[in-house]
Amino acid sequence: MPFYRKLGNIPHKRHTTFKKEDGSLHYEQLFGTVGFDGMSTLMYHKHRPTMVKEYLGSKDVMPKIAVEKNFKSRRLIGFNVKPVDDYLESREPMLCNSDLIVALAAPKQSMKEYFYKNTDADEVIFIHKGSGKLRTFLGNIDFKYGDYLVIPRGMIYQMEFDDENNRHFVVESFSPIYTPKRYRNWFGQLLEHSPFCERDIRTPEDLETHDEMGDFLIKIKKEGVIHDYIYASHPFDVEGWDGYNYPYAFSIHDFEPITGRIHLPPPIHQTFEAAGFVICSFVPRLYDYHPDSIPAPYNHSNIDSDEVLYYVDGDFMSRNDIDQGQITLHQAGIPHGPHPGAYERSIGQKETAELAVMVDTFKPLKITENAMKLDDGKYYKSWIH
Repeated sequence: MPFYRKLGNIPHKRHTTFKKEDGSLHYEQLFGTVGFDGMSTLMYHKHRPTMVKEYLGSKDVMPKIAVEKNFKSRRLIGFNVKPVDDYLESREPMLCNSDLIVALAAPKQSMKEYFYKNTDADEVIFIHKGSGKLRTFLGNIDFKYGDYLVIPRGMIYQMEFDDENNRHFVVESFSPIYTPKRYRNWFGQLLEHSPFCERDIRTPEDLETHDEMGDFLIKIKKEGVIHDYIYASHPFDVEGWDGYNYPYAFSIHDFEPITGRIHLPPPIHQTFEAAGFVICSFVPRLYDYHPDSIPAPYNHSNIDSDEVLYYVDGDFMSRNDIDQGQITLHQAGIPHGPHPGAYERSIGQKETAELAVMVDTFKPLKITENAMKLDDGKYYKSWIH
């Protein structure tokens, strides 16, 4: 994130001695991105973070592609994804390209037996159902319905759930996740016209510092393979840290919608950006207030991008027969727009209570085998009735 944070105890100057109570040294680690040119954090460990005791093996989790070159609008019935006990095993890739993976997950159990580190991608986890605590080596963040959890690549974490009823919409980004640049000044501060600001962003608190040796299982994802490593010290042994690279939470309910006299295009809903795609938030808002306005979106052609909509709650005004947890895919090259009757139905309406997450990609999306199991098979014909 483009603002400075620190937590715990750190020395006055970086790269200098920082002693424990017994006179031995803490171990400094630079946690950086984009080589030495991106956002970074300096952390101070009780023990060397490099002590590997054993390598146990690996498991390939690359998405299995069913449709390489998709040219059909699709609807996936997301709540048909069955709950699974294990956090990582619950994650089912749906759509992917060389920039991202879009997945659904319904994990039932907290992560107690292992820690996880995704070195391939930044993760954006949208919490559709459930609540709990994101525990990381930089501190903890409580989460609940409507939260985006943004977890930079390389972050060691565990998810702790309050109960077994959890539904997540997950985006793994192979480039760093940022706030939209048009909402930031040249110092990185979010500007007055931004639909959210720094005070809406929840950063880690309650730094856990475990001074503990033993056998600690860390599952590490690299190039689509999860490797099991045993480390000799507890990964949450950080005494303190400072910098710009850390996990954070942002609630979709804190996104302030931008409205106008006539219909405004989807970029007004943008919440995050990465190389090759954007993430947008559709939230309850007042409709356009020109006396002759048509609140429903006009028909439009996605010539350069695939559009993914994940429906969270409320009545999505431009669609018929859409329910919670469903995903629609409108692929590049085919015009789409409001369902029959939605265009006319929207005239004279004053507001909407819809809640949805949108991902627009600039490369075509491939359809996974998991997604084909959820595809209703008829959505592409739903504009003729």
